[in-house]
Amino acid sequence: MSKKENEIEREIRLELGRSESVRVFRNSVGQAVVNGRTIRYGLLKGSSDLIGWRKLEITPDMVGSTIAQFVGVEVKTATGRLRPEQKLWLNMVNEAGGKAIVARSPEAAQDLLEGSPPEAQKDFE
Repeated sequence: MSKKENEIEREIRLELGRSESVRVFRNSVGQAVVNGRTIRYGLLKGSSDLIGWRKLEITPDMVGSTIAQFVGVEVKTATGRLRPEQKLWLNMVNEAGGKAIVARSPEAAQDLLEGSPPEAQKDFE
């Protein structure tokens, strides 16, 4: 029996939580009506399931500083497909210098965040 997306997400959060250099948080996106007013929450439609940062050491010409690079993890099952707005989000984050990935398992999330080969990310191009 294949795992559900929320099970994979929980496993990814646990796996990435073991890292000293990565922090991710659940990004629930949606809206609710409270006292007759619509309240929107989360970043925006299409933004990743998990967002956060990873420590990244800057090159020696920048005195070896460490920065927090924005990361986004879109969690999908083995057969799950990205919606157009999710593809757009992932591409925007990567083009802006962040690291946004699609992960179908905790191992894939860890490998991608640590710098796996670019072909692993062809999922959303």
